[in-house]
Amino acid sequence: MAVEAGRDIAPAKGKLGVMLVGLGAVSTTFIAGVENVRRGTGLPIGSLSQMGTIRLGKRTEKRSPKIKEFVPLTDLQDLVFAAWDPIPDDAYGAARKAGVLDTPHLEPIADFLKGIKPLPAAFDQHYVKRLTGTNVKQGKTKRDLAEQLRQDIRDFKKRSGAHRLVMIWAASTEVFLTPGPAHQSLQAFERAMEQNDPAIAPSMLYAYAALMENVPFANGAPNLTVDVPALQHLAEERKLPIGGKDFKTGQTMMKTVLAPAFKARMLGLAGWYSTNILGNRDGEVLDDPESFKTKEESKLGVLEYILQPDQYPELYGNVFHKVRINYYPPRGDNKEGWDNIDIFGWLGYPMQIKVDFLCRDSILAAPIVLDLALFFDLAQRARLSGIQEWLSFYFKSPQTAPGLYPEHDLFIQQTKLKNTLRWLMGEEQITHLGIEYYEKA
Repeated sequence: MAVEAGRDIAPAKGKLGVMLVGLGAVSTTFIAGVENVRRGTGLPIGSLSQMGTIRLGKRTEKRSPKIKEFVPLTDLQDLVFAAWDPIPDDAYGAARKAGVLDTPHLEPIADFLKGIKPLPAAFDQHYVKRLTGTNVKQGKTKRDLAEQLRQDIRDFKKRSGAHRLVMIWAASTEVFLTPGPAHQSLQAFERAMEQNDPAIAPSMLYAYAALMENVPFANGAPNLTVDVPALQHLAEERKLPIGGKDFKTGQTMMKTVLAPAFKARMLGLAGWYSTNILGNRDGEVLDDPESFKTKEESKLGVLEYILQPDQYPELYGNVFHKVRINYYPPRGDNKEGWDNIDIFGWLGYPMQIKVDFLCRDSILAAPIVLDLALFFDLAQRARLSGIQEWLSFYFKSPQTAPGLYPEHDLFIQQTKLKNTLRWLMGEEQITHLGIEYYEKA
């Protein structure tokens, strides 16, 4: 069936409220970064929506507008912010504690940041063992907490004068959960909330509250969250965009670049050992084995899907893949991701690649949060509902329609994203065939 190109997209009028779950290193770096960009004291480097261009038509036409000038995205001046966090520090205090941004990017905007105080969180230490906090909601049931979150959403919209909202989970990784009976239908899900079923994690309460208040929801952690039938059906019924999971920042971004290169050249892979040292709140949370298992599943799935060992058993049928994360406080937010990759080539001769990525986790994540906020809002205005697979580019474990394997190759993901934008605006898809430049009709 041919899908007709071009959509009527509602204009991006008024303010867009970005509601963040978590006011830690990622969220404060994002908020402070946007405010610096708005004041002309920084550039939104790493943001495809702000810095990227998109080719339209033939190469000879030389049409490559900036993405933000091609599609009707919300202007950065129109963003307003709110956040939930179990720790009561305002955005300025939290940013100082996170230690990501230096004084020149914080002090001039201190008053702005101090104005963003975290709402009490729906928090349960059972799901994030290494965190404690005093800024926490009380309720007899999980359903009570979800209703309080819904009220927070309504209050923020009214207080801020926001015309539209998006919600992004930028909080810690929860313990590993698998889909069960409580997640199969909305009725089962709501009953489980009322019964305080352990299958309903706090992140699911936020996702439920967002969808019930007609707010798109993006999941930046590897938690199960919105990746369950009950919430997927709710999003489709209410015509709301959802997506996730797990921001694709440092080490996994490199994997989704290198693994497609090996496969493209039909080079074999014997083993890939990845280790990380990380000293921020994320590192502390991931020191707990149950939270680490959630992250491990997210990181391990990448190679399997890219390399397709069932199709290339001689090259990838026996890969040893190990991922480790170690909490190392002196490093703070400056994560080190070290990879040892054992590959083999012609006649099976072995070779090695070493990658040592001394990355800044939140510096890589902040532009992802910005793009997701803007693109999820665009998706809602374009009436794209349910899972937004075209935004897989930003996630380690991209959600897909049931029965579809996720596409992890960064460059295929980027092509999909740009082709979706072309399709939305009624422009031709770009296939990169280019035969018309060489064969005359």
